[in-house]
Amino acid sequence: MSTHDPYDNRSFCLFLLTLKRYRINGLMLSVLIAILVLVAPSCTRRHECPPPPVLGPDVVVDIKLLQPEVPTFYTYPYQGKKINFFVLKINDKVSAFLDACITCNPHKQGYRYADGSVTCRYCNMNFSIFKLEKGIGGCYPIKVEGRMHDAMFLIPRVVLEAAADRF
Repeated sequence: MSTHDPYDNRSFCLFLLTLKRYRINGLMLSVLIAILVLVAPSCTRRHECPPPPVLGPDVVVDIKLLQPEVPTFYTYPYQGKKINFFVLKINDKVSAFLDACITCNPHKQGYRYADGSVTCRYCNMNFSIFKLEKGIGGCYPIKVEGRMHDAMFLIPRVVLEAAADRF
């Protein structure tokens, strides 16, 4: 019975010869690894976030807890699906969007936020948070209808549940 040692010297020598053949030195290898480490998280599938509070027929977001101009992501569980969305407060106006778009949605990767923009994790298109409200189609996040009541932003659960096929 033979066993294969994954740390066999021949395999390591072949690896080094391959690096040499493609003229990849230690510095270049370090740079490639660093790039992979930085890029890999942006290529992951959708993230799961805390569930939003639910009160009766609505998902309820306390706007006092929202940071200005920074989206807050939530995951609403429904029939085994995880419906991701984010809520955004800009100049005392609150809006919500699915963590999905029409174009890249089949890849189910959603968006990430950085420096005043949301970026599609699949195609890397980014959108200023200040222009999301007017964006339609393509890779823009899909708007979710909600309403203000006192200091709460209410999203009807049926609206989120109707989007379950996107998740």
